[in-house]
Amino acid sequence: MSPFRPDLVEVWVYRDRSGASSSASADAKSAPPDSSTLEILMMRRSPGRILPGLWQCVSGSLETGESVAAGALRELREETGFGALEIVGFYDLDQVNQFHEPSVEAILSSAVFAVRVGSVAEAVLSHEHDAGRWVSAQEALRLAVWPAYRESIGRIVDNLLDPERAIWFELTIAGARARR
Repeated sequence: MSPFRPDLVEVWVYRDRSGASSSASADAKSAPPDSSTLEILMMRRSPGRILPGLWQCVSGSLETGESVAAGALRELREETGFGALEIVGFYDLDQVNQFHEPSVEAILSSAVFAVRVGSVAEAVLSHEHDAGRWVSAQEALRLAVWPAYRESIGRIVDNLLDPERAIWFELTIAGARARR
């Protein structure tokens, strides 16, 4: 079997806005957020870039020889400043998006992940985005233009907020399945 390597990675960042705890280690011991306390980070693409003004998640290309999970975490760090200390949970959303990109006249693919950060974590945006804000799942769905983005948000709500389901999607920081 020949493995399929995506062109891009996407990482949806979310947190529990209830403020029950202020650090990632404390959040790791608390219950997952429910839909009323969930916040999703939406970032607006900067002018001068492809698709300026688009509200999106972290996204970017894989580097040569980089594992898909490592690429997702690298892009997360580059675009938001979030690293291992801020990450409460790392999840594979079991989603691969394919889309036509006219600028390269090709069909591109993207592996989709989610990261839960601590309740007070704040992103430090890179030059790729000129604005970012934490929003409810409902507001994220309103801001999300692409159907695949709305699907990703739905997967967070449907699968990652349910502890019995979330364990099946969880990865280690090294990118291996957490549940064996």
